[in-house]
Amino acid sequence: MTSHRYENTESFARRMDAEDALASFRDEFLFPPSPSGEPSVYLAGNSLGLQPKRARQYIQEELEDWARLGVEGHVHGRHPWLPYHELLTEQVARIVGAQPQEVVVMNTLSVNLHLMMVSFYRPTRERYKILIEAGAFPSDQYAVASQARFHGMDPTQAVMLLQPRDGEATLRTEDILETLARHGKEIALVMLGSVNYLTGQSFDLAAITRAAHAQGCQVGFDLAHGAGNLKLALHDTGPDFAVWCSYKYLNGGPGSLGGVFVHERHARSPQLPRFEGWWGHNKATRFQMGPTFDPLPGAEGWQLSNPPIFQLAALRASVELFDRATMAALHARSQKLTGYLEFLLDQLPEGFVRITTPRDPAQRGAQLSLRFRGEPKQLLQRLGDAGVICDFREPDIIRAAPTALYNSFLDVHRFVKTLEGHARG
Repeated sequence: MTSHRYENTESFARRMDAEDALASFRDEFLFPPSPSGEPSVYLAGNSLGLQPKRARQYIQEELEDWARLGVEGHVHGRHPWLPYHELLTEQVARIVGAQPQEVVVMNTLSVNLHLMMVSFYRPTRERYKILIEAGAFPSDQYAVASQARFHGMDPTQAVMLLQPRDGEATLRTEDILETLARHGKEIALVMLGSVNYLTGQSFDLAAITRAAHAQGCQVGFDLAHGAGNLKLALHDTGPDFAVWCSYKYLNGGPGSLGGVFVHERHARSPQLPRFEGWWGHNKATRFQMGPTFDPLPGAEGWQLSNPPIFQLAALRASVELFDRATMAALHARSQKLTGYLEFLLDQLPEGFVRITTPRDPAQRGAQLSLRFRGEPKQLLQRLGDAGVICDFREPDIIRAAPTALYNSFLDVHRFVKTLEGHARG
């Protein structure tokens, strides 16, 4: 977005909200109260999304069915528990740009990442390395290092780290592609985040996938900060797998269930090893309790256990909203909100704040990572006292994420006006 389309006035922010076709979705969420009792300016949806108002109702319905029906709720509940996860499949597929058979809601992100690497990280003597960002979220770094050790290798030799150029905070696409061209024959798995948790940089997933597959590498993506934030097209992009959590932009609640994408070309791949569990077994014969595993086709075949219904119910309340709004419209709104935040931050006194997230909207989502003059944790506390909720990441980053489903232009304006008071004070 270009800055001349924005104005640094409250009336402009209110006008943008009044003209916004998606503004009413804000009313579907519960905002934590500020110290004054008014709703907070909540810009931490990249860490934990807000609670959809219907989440309580949907969980309560399942509690009532449990009380009323006991075990019979599996087949006779208002939303029978045996196929409950299927209520979310098509909506989640649309959120990540996949076919329904390619996705399943299950487990949590790091568990799913390990399950996927069991199948898609198959090192050989010649091809054994895992390519990952040096600044990847620690859990991903721990996962790939432990997988290397599990296969009897030294992670310092098996894990290849992508580093930004000297003096730069983010990676360049051409450097990633050049690394693949130079080392691709050694790399068994490319495992990248779609959006870096610290810098807010998003990557060209399609270009990376094409280059990696051309070298014979398997490709997986961590969409923790991408699902519900970016307009993804996983089926067309073509990675072998992807994993994500649902407590950030997908508003599933603290510790909520994650998701998995497995491309349809692997829908029936008996040669792929996997850890097996009964919920991934053929539904027609699951309760015959046979000794031989018969995997379901598609991503469902990687399920291990029956899922927690209350968590599914909470997440269902959110994915229904995504389906009504559509990712295309939400992403367009997100770019406007984030562009407005960028514009307003640029109006603050020189030297007070530096945006470390790429300025190019194609290389970011909703999040802007900010470095401030002075002590960031003290500033974060002052923002909280003023009713503004962001989050902090070491060493000195405050992250602000105007989330398309529920944040407003007025939220963005109030945040920056609060910052301005501290900058000039």
